[in-house]
Amino acid sequence: MRVIGLDVGEKRIGVAKADSSTRIAVPVGFYTVDGSEWQKIARIANINSTNFFVLGLPRSNEGNETKQSLYVRNFAKMLIEKIPGARIKFQDESFTSVEAEERLKSRKRNYEKGEIDAEAAAIILQDFLERITAGDMIEETEEEEVSPTGVVDSVKTVVTDARDNVTNLTKKEADKVKLNTKKAKSKLKTVLGFVVLPLFILVLIGGIGGFIWAKSMLTPVDGNCAENNTCEEVKFLVSDGESKAVIANNLEQNGLIKNAFVFKTYMQIFRSDVNLKSGNYLLNKGMSADDIIEKLAKGVDDENIFTFTILPGENIFDIKKKLMDLHYLEEDIDAALVADYDFDFLKDRPAGATLEGYLYGETHEFYKDATVRDIFEKYLEGMAEVITQNDLKTKYEAMGLSLFEGITLASIVQKEASSPEQPTVAQVFLTRLNNGIPLGSDVTVSYAVDKVDPFRETYTDNQSALTIDSCYNTRAHGGLPCGPISNPGLSALLAVAEPSDTSYLYFLTGDDGLMYYSYTESEHIQNIYSHCQKLCNVSL
Repeated sequence: MRVIGLDVGEKRIGVAKADSSTRIAVPVGFYTVDGSEWQKIARIANINSTNFFVLGLPRSNEGNETKQSLYVRNFAKMLIEKIPGARIKFQDESFTSVEAEERLKSRKRNYEKGEIDAEAAAIILQDFLERITAGDMIEETEEEEVSPTGVVDSVKTVVTDARDNVTNLTKKEADKVKLNTKKAKSKLKTVLGFVVLPLFILVLIGGIGGFIWAKSMLTPVDGNCAENNTCEEVKFLVSDGESKAVIANNLEQNGLIKNAFVFKTYMQIFRSDVNLKSGNYLLNKGMSADDIIEKLAKGVDDENIFTFTILPGENIFDIKKKLMDLHYLEEDIDAALVADYDFDFLKDRPAGATLEGYLYGETHEFYKDATVRDIFEKYLEGMAEVITQNDLKTKYEAMGLSLFEGITLASIVQKEASSPEQPTVAQVFLTRLNNGIPLGSDVTVSYAVDKVDPFRETYTDNQSALTIDSCYNTRAHGGLPCGPISNPGLSALLAVAEPSDTSYLYFLTGDDGLMYYSYTESEHIQNIYSHCQKLCNVSL
């Protein structure tokens, strides 16, 4: 059974989904609150064949409902009106957006606010899945469930049953309860005398010892080198947007502090007003925690450092231009694109393949003496982490694809659709592949032309472009193109690994920005006529 999680806000709605069998919540995307959100929510529910929604219900620090809670409850009533038969559960949440942002900061450098909402929706949905059984999602439970009238019948039943049970107690049973209460009080006194007091003393002693230990964790890793002035400088990077927790972990991994948890806790309690600034620093093991904090708070002004960004969906032509704008030589870039790198995930590429598809989109800082190879290796490290953390190789094999083929398909999905629609677009392409139908993707044709005629001097119109003799032309050739056509982001990579449970054969993006799917060619032609008079005629 599929479940949709929603993080409801007044400006945006984060969306996540999960299957009751796998019980793993995955961020899907977000919708802007502009009146069209109901149609989009209905569409994703239809795509996933579900009417079950979990909504985050905000709570204050004291566990009370807030003004935002009322907003969510009103949203739930509207959702039932818009989607008849919708079943809604609430999941209590607080500071979910903060946790979501921390997660994103630990995984990537650049993200938009909507991604925080999507991640928050996944956290809400995952919390719900972990506290409830799969059967409870199908059967009526004693959890609060919204109905059109807003009545919580199950809770009333529980209260009534409890009151009736108390009323039906006999006097004999009541006396027995009193006697057991007296015995319990007597035992409690014994426990207090022989267990609690000694335990309190041990805790007090442990607390003093813990304080001494924690204080020692804030001293220099190597006090001797500080005294002898023999400490070696270590280059340390604080990237833009990194949380204090991530910085603490990186400091420990570089051997610059003794304990990341103590460092982070010390900052939260005693140095919460200090902001650690991004930049490249020279630190050493002779510095105490306070020394490091002061230096990172002061910041750096290093003219020898530059920032470089690769965005999801950019291809090697885009990246090459950016590097040449930074005065890197074209021949050095071309050589680095086909060089050998020591990463296992590159081994199943065809001989002579470039790094297209493998440069994971992020922002990094580099010294100005960094080579093109140094730069590419940093982005390959990011791709290695994404592949490993999401077990993409295994998931692609389950789809009948190698890792190279999965990344190739993800690169097409990245160019064809926005993140909420990518799982369904991936389903369309996978279905066409499995049935021997050409992918028919215009973005692959555009890439084929870019390789040989970037200024469209030969292929001057769409009709001529569609005839290009290239292994990237999926209009003319069946199967996948001969390699990736862009560097896909996480949502596209996951879309191929976890496509939607649908069976469409066609899709298009309408002039209104919405996606339209169909099962037959005649339906697809009708969608073009009804929804795509402009975009479907844009030059390739």
